[in-house]
Amino acid sequence: MKLAVIGTGYVGLVVGAGFSDFGNHVTCVDIDADRVARLTRGEIPIHEPGLDALVARNVAAGRLAFTTETAAAVAGAEVVFLAVPTPPDARGAADLRYVDDAVAAVARAVTGFTVVVTKSTVPVGTAARVRAQLAAEARHDTVVAANPEFLKEGAAVADFMRPDRVVLGVDDPRAERVLRALYAAVVRTDDRVHVMDIASAELTKYAANAMLAVRISFMNELAGLAEVLGGDIEPIRRALGADPRIGRHFLFPGPGYGGSCLPKDVRALAHAASAAGQPLEIVEAADLANQRQRGSLAPRLAALCGGSLRGKRIALWGLAFKAETDDVRETAALPLIGQLRELGATVVAYDPAAMTTMRALIGDDIAYAADEYAAAAGADALVVVTDWKQFRSPDFRRLRRDMAAPVVFDTRNLWDPEDLRARGFTYRGVGRPLTSSAPTGPR
Repeated sequence: MKLAVIGTGYVGLVVGAGFSDFGNHVTCVDIDADRVARLTRGEIPIHEPGLDALVARNVAAGRLAFTTETAAAVAGAEVVFLAVPTPPDARGAADLRYVDDAVAAVARAVTGFTVVVTKSTVPVGTAARVRAQLAAEARHDTVVAANPEFLKEGAAVADFMRPDRVVLGVDDPRAERVLRALYAAVVRTDDRVHVMDIASAELTKYAANAMLAVRISFMNELAGLAEVLGGDIEPIRRALGADPRIGRHFLFPGPGYGGSCLPKDVRALAHAASAAGQPLEIVEAADLANQRQRGSLAPRLAALCGGSLRGKRIALWGLAFKAETDDVRETAALPLIGQLRELGATVVAYDPAAMTTMRALIGDDIAYAADEYAAAAGADALVVVTDWKQFRSPDFRRLRRDMAAPVVFDTRNLWDPEDLRARGFTYRGVGRPLTSSAPTGPR
């Protein structure tokens, strides 16, 4: 098939490259000419494992192209995916201005029957809004469908190639036939396509993200209770996950959820529910709990450091909101950095992928180290923010020797508390047993 994808962010780029890998001819459109030029040269503007090879392979094969010209991409296309940003507005609702602009451009460009698909995360009713706009402006027959994405940053290519489900929201049999044919290659070994009405499809994406957010916030609150009552969240987490009604996924406490999806989608869903007169109080509570968790990191660290961080050098391991990405949108590192600076600390950080994106966002408000050990050298405390694999088994002897004070706040629970304390570190995790004893091991 000939496809057009409007937008080359995480979703648009992975979707476009992924469909081209199955033999389709895909043109991705972006209004950013520099971004298009970089993509055409094979430069991938985001860190996503496997994406560079996927793009390069299909560009070389002539199946994938990039342009700033919507008309050229949409002309003759059988399916057009809308994968543009839907950022929150001042109220927390999804801002649809980019969707409206994209639809207007697509309406002018269609040259025949076209299925226009909302791939962005959009509130219920967006497809109807798109349909009305196309009906008013397009000169050719179009049908609208919803096909929400469920790609995890850091594993987006694998998620596209082997999706656990494909949700199709349709109200026209022609759209269902076209999209089923398109996805047939992707779900060839197991039909994981869920067909439903468009409103249900639009809601499904928000529901999935809200459920994940609720689980994460619940575990963070439970971890806080475990600390107060003298429990340990790790065996609790494993026992909970052994219950098949609950499952083991997304039961890890940490510094709070972030990224480009969960925070904004949780707030957008809460806003839409409240506006509809059916508030989702559990979802609202999850958002508040997440904000509290992120705000608690600096005070916990201060307590670990004797009550004050003024004049202290704090090392951060990790800046991205999760491992295997350079995305620093809504990362827990951002409020933590702000709090540390307000409390008089200096910050030096290392991240395998996200230092460039963080510097672009906050400049040189913090120092950036060449590696994790350079960040920790001379530090009065080390905070693990992102669970990169290379942080899981570091050289603790070297850290103990090079840090000014062997104090560790492990917000990802990567390390064993008793092992660290036996090595002479003052250690704090999230929901792990606390200690106020001074470090005693050999340097």
